[in-house]
Amino acid sequence: MSYIDTTNINSWFIIANPTSGNRNFSKLWKEIQQLLKNKNLDYSFAFTQFSKHEIALVQNAIKIGFRNIMSIGGDGTLHHVVNGIMSQRYVKTSDITISVIPLGTGNDWVKTYNIPRDIKEAIEIIYKKNIITQDIGVLKTVNTITYFNNVAGIGYDGYVVNKLQSLKKFGSISYLIAGFYGMLSYKKSNFKILIDNKVITTDCLMTVFGICRYSGGGMQFTEKINTSSGLLNITIVKNFTLLDLIIHLPKLYSGKIVDHRKVATYKTNEITILPKKSKPFIQADGELIGVGNVSVSIIKKAIQFVIR
Repeated sequence: MSYIDTTNINSWFIIANPTSGNRNFSKLWKEIQQLLKNKNLDYSFAFTQFSKHEIALVQNAIKIGFRNIMSIGGDGTLHHVVNGIMSQRYVKTSDITISVIPLGTGNDWVKTYNIPRDIKEAIEIIYKKNIITQDIGVLKTVNTITYFNNVAGIGYDGYVVNKLQSLKKFGSISYLIAGFYGMLSYKKSNFKILIDNKVITTDCLMTVFGICRYSGGGMQFTEKINTSSGLLNITIVKNFTLLDLIIHLPKLYSGKIVDHRKVATYKTNEITILPKKSKPFIQADGELIGVGNVSVSIIKKAIQFVIR
């Protein structure tokens, strides 16, 4: 029988990615520790040492009694923390609370909840501990099950995420660089889309599955979001051309792209994408997941998050 330390229940377990955001982490970590001390927030911590290390760290923390997890890093760090929580079997996932200090490149999830990049302000939000219980998405490919807390997609956005891996050293502008590269080189796919007892077959730039509002460094492909509704916000960007993307680039950031005649939106709790002939990339929360067919569903009110 494993030992559960009940003194951990009200403490925070911090999972920090020291490579996030190309910032001086050692200096930031000292500041974070002092601010946590000033607020009398009790915590233990661990630094990630390799890709997806967050999953093992969070599962072990839950096993020994922690129920509050603080993610220090970017969207990728938070994504892996969420996957660690969703894949553990020690407690109900909705018994776990996540807070975030954003240090990453894009920090898209925090934008929906207006959580600032300023460390002092972010810790003030954690101290006040205003909580929402948010939905979590589930991606099923041929070989994997992956959870996401923000936005996932297949097609152009997955292609851009694949290119982004080698460009993150350029900071937030890396999304624009990868995006323009994708405009020049990505070839649209023909998708068979199964949604709400309908079959849609169309040439498609990408199909996006959203819970929250922002992705790709601040782009908005979802509309009228409710992060606890139990519904995915689906955006199908159809036969967009390179010229369409260039002309309507501002609408990608304002959210008005959903009004374009080549864009269709739906709300549903399940969708399946079957690409024909090609195997487009699949991304979740800015992390590359795989290629090919994908089924997406949602778990309503799965994890608690600290928000503003």
